[in-house]
Amino acid sequence: QVQLVESGGGLVQAGGSLRLSCAASGRTLSTYAMGWFRQAPGKEREFVAAIRWSGGWTYHADSVKGRFTISRDNAKNTAYLQMNSLKPEDTAVYYCAASYGGGWPLVRYGDFGSWGQGTQVTVSS
Repeated sequence: QVQLVESGGGLVQAGGSLRLSCAASGRTLSTYAMGWFRQAPGKEREFVAAIRWSGGWTYHADSVKGRFTISRDNAKNTAYLQMNSLKPEDTAVYYCAASYGGGWPLVRYGDFGSWGQGTQVTVSS
């Protein structure tokens, strides 16, 4: 399995931008895809975006489509989430996750086997 470390969270005003990073280490060659999820206080963890390491296929939740973009740098074993036009409802802890399985798109919590510790994103109005 891999170890995942997120960074890049913080406080931003509505309309602003942030870029989250997720650095993977360990058995990275076994990773099939990476994903981002988020969890707001009192709510369930929800899917945000996913990307396959091979081919770079991407899939974004409707709630973020057109505003967020997932990408990866295979050489650095790092996935990114570029977040633009942020809204207060985007406030949440954002988690990076790694999947070892197949199929596409991967949107369920159970599709991912490793998780980072999370990074807080707060969007003020």
